[in-house]
Amino acid sequence: MTETKNLYDVIIIGGGPAGLTAAIYLARARYRVLVLEKEQFGGQITITHEVVNYPGIGKTSGKALTDTMQQQAEAFGAEFLLAEAKGLDLTGDVKTVRTGRGDFQCFGVLLATGAHPRMVGFKGEAEHKGRGVAYCATCDGEFFTGKEVFVVGGGFAAAEESVFLTKFARHVTILMLTEDFTCAEAAAEPARRHEKISILPNTELLEVAGESGLTYARWRNTQTNEETEYRSENGESFGVFVFAGYEPASGLVKGLVELDEKGYILTDGSLKTSVNGVYAAGDVCIKPLRQVVTATGDGALAATELEKYAAAMQRKTGLQPQQPARAIKELPSAPETSTTPDGSPFTPEMRQQLHTVFSRMECPLHLALSLDERPVSAELERFMTELASMTDKLTVQVAERSASSQDTPCVRVCQQDGSWTGLAFHGIPGGHEFTSFVLGLYNAAGPGQALDDATRQAIAALNKPVNMKVLVSLSCTMCPDLVVAAQHIAALNPQVSAEVYDLAHFEQLNERYQVMSVPCLVLNGDQVTFGKKNIQQLLALLS
Repeated sequence: MTETKNLYDVIIIGGGPAGLTAAIYLARARYRVLVLEKEQFGGQITITHEVVNYPGIGKTSGKALTDTMQQQAEAFGAEFLLAEAKGLDLTGDVKTVRTGRGDFQCFGVLLATGAHPRMVGFKGEAEHKGRGVAYCATCDGEFFTGKEVFVVGGGFAAAEESVFLTKFARHVTILMLTEDFTCAEAAAEPARRHEKISILPNTELLEVAGESGLTYARWRNTQTNEETEYRSENGESFGVFVFAGYEPASGLVKGLVELDEKGYILTDGSLKTSVNGVYAAGDVCIKPLRQVVTATGDGALAATELEKYAAAMQRKTGLQPQQPARAIKELPSAPETSTTPDGSPFTPEMRQQLHTVFSRMECPLHLALSLDERPVSAELERFMTELASMTDKLTVQVAERSASSQDTPCVRVCQQDGSWTGLAFHGIPGGHEFTSFVLGLYNAAGPGQALDDATRQAIAALNKPVNMKVLVSLSCTMCPDLVVAAQHIAALNPQVSAEVYDLAHFEQLNERYQVMSVPCLVLNGDQVTFGKKNIQQLLALLS
């Protein structure tokens, strides 16, 4: 028998623009909806630094746009869960979605899983991913400051991101298979006329190589078959950014709903798949244009169709999921430098949000600062002192001050008796890492973010010392997920520590671990992996 307390009208798999829009529509119509996302709410658009073609919005970032969408959905009562959908039972009136955090039941399912960057397949691509080969200009562009950069692709992303990369790179060369850009002129023209960009049409990248970074590349002109070898001067490394389109993330439903030969989900005019009660929206569908505005349109259409379906299932089964309740947003937005007249990084709105978090912390914490003589240390001391002045749950003290150190400036989160919780941030936890830092405090002080019993047991089962160094950039939208996961595990297991380093202040770590992509995770000083991870993915790695 189905328990209505665990029953949803609709479960949305995928937290990008399509899924977030559908959540807004469904929750506003008073249907109970759950949004599942395995990596980061907001989807691929969060790595786009500038969005200028979304109607009604002059200019914004992809993350800011989708953050607002999520806040709207939460305000109407939509529920969100960071978990990967691992299996589906789509038979019957009540369907089941199986995840790493338990099974969930619903009447309707919306597949909004989107697409992921396509690997081209040139020799050396997989081996050098994260060490010269990258897929996100916003996250990794700064690692190639003053260096040569090659861009693979000829579409919208290649044109736009090449221009963005000129902020860092000495020169950008675009290698495109086609004769010309395949995107709109408005996007192509800035790349064509940029003085720091060269374009090689009808060109296929065949190979990259190098030991401590990329120093060799080989490409072929597809018209003449002439091959060109490029070797960097004086052994200086260069970067390759791949913007060659996306592959649909439809593996979850392969064999369950009809797909085309490329893996895109087949739908009718109302976005219904071949299975009753199952709809699809966004980039996982067949469509001539993949933009945020088309994804949101899909989400709205699918949601209104699912409203009708859920209402019919309620009447047919007699089951009534609980209506959504307005959510309370706990966490503040990331602070900006000098956002108030007095130069404080904390606006009145942020202070109010922080007071909400501090009031829920069960135990007081002590912030132990290790500082050097650089201005960044003085800024960290000011930042932490002002943060602690808002509550009696935090105290600050300079634990040590040195002329120079490979680990300073640093704030270590300790219990009131001085014992270390295993959490530390090296640098200043601003930008996209401010919310992560606040969550770390909340998890260390308790009660912390909710976790299912299986996840807590898996954390407790880690019985060997583990040191995690998480190397981040404050401009990266993909780093916070890994940071939050690592800190949450460290807060609950005394054998584990999680130290976050802002690479802008620790260049020696770039050189030591050959970091050319973030987030970068270093386990026990030697095992290096790249890419964002949620808590389940990180536990699988640690186990």
